[in-house]
Amino acid sequence: MSRILLLAALALCLVAGIARAGDSATDRLAARLEAIHALTGKFTQSRQEPGPDGAVSHSSGSFRLLRPIFFAWDIEAPDSQLVIADGQYLWHYDRDLETVTRRPLNTQQTQTPLQVLAGDRAALEQRYTVSDTGRGRFQLEPKEKTAGFRRLTLVFNGDALAGMEVLDNLGQQLMIEFSDVDSAAKLGPGDFEFQPPKDADLFYHDQ
Repeated sequence: MSRILLLAALALCLVAGIARAGDSATDRLAARLEAIHALTGKFTQSRQEPGPDGAVSHSSGSFRLLRPIFFAWDIEAPDSQLVIADGQYLWHYDRDLETVTRRPLNTQQTQTPLQVLAGDRAALEQRYTVSDTGRGRFQLEPKEKTAGFRRLTLVFNGDALAGMEVLDNLGQQLMIEFSDVDSAAKLGPGDFEFQPPKDADLFYHDQ
C-alpha cells in the first residue's frame, strides 16, 4: 500500500463507527470510538524503513474528521499534499506536482485500517484480533493475509485519541501523534467538498 493511501486509510479509521460496547477489548475500544463525532487538530508523523538503522522521514500538518466517512488530511511539510474523502470519492491532491488522483470510496472492500473500524462489531471480530495492551493502547492484528498492514495500534490519552502506530507488510513503521484536538468542532459535509484546480493533471480510477 502506498504511503498516501495508508495515511488516507488511517484518517478514515478515526471517523468510522462500531455499534456496541461491553466488556471485551473490542467493546472497550468501541466505547471510546463511539464518542467521536467530529474532530479537528494537528498531526506529526514519522516513517521508519525496516531495520534498526532504517531511514526515518517526518511530516506534519492538520486534519479534520466527520463520522462516518468524511475526512481531510492536509500534509503541510516537508511537501504539500491533501487527502480528502467527500463521502463518494477519495481524492489525493499533490500540490507540488500539480496532480489529482480520484478513487471510489468503498469501505466494504478495502482491507486497510479504514475497513477495520468502518464496519460493525461483528465484522471487526471476524477479521481482526483486538487486544487491550494497557495504558490506553489497543492493538489490532488482521486475520486475513490480504490486509495492507501487519499491526495497527490506537493510542488514547484518557478518552481522547492521541496517536496511531502502524507496521505495514514491508516492515515500515508509521507513528502519528495528534495535538490541539478539538472534539467539539462544528463540521458538515460541505467542509469536505473538493474541486480539482483547473491546471492540475487528473487521474481518475473509478473501478
